Amino acid sequence: MRRKGGRGFYGEIEILILKTLSHGNPMHGLAIIDAVRETSDDSLEIEDAALYPALHRLDRKGMLKGEWRISDKRRRAKFYEITAVGHEQLQRALEEWTAHTKAMGKVLDIVPEDLA
Repeated sequence: MRRKGGRGFYGEIEILILKTLSHGNPMHGLAIIDAVRETSDDSLEIEDAALYPALHRLDRKGMLKGEWRISDKRRRAKFYEITAVGHEQLQRALEEWTAHTKAMGKVLDIVPEDLA
């Protein structure tokens, strides 16, 4: 995953995948990439080479479950959905990111209004 003009932080891809799938719509890899890009107003981009290993890791850990289906483009694709274990991990990760963001904001003297 990379930011336009920057590089990513460890663990971002997994939390972005879990959050994207937490809305309840099973999605295949390219749809996840598109959803993250659109949700971030084109600021975040997950590369294929990073996405698929992350999907497989999350699947192995029981945070996602995948099912082969036919996509809108009539191609066979694996659609993923978040599991209860994935929801629990997402909640923990969101709590950690919130605490980290607050701490960084204090050090950098950034208040939430500055981020809007």
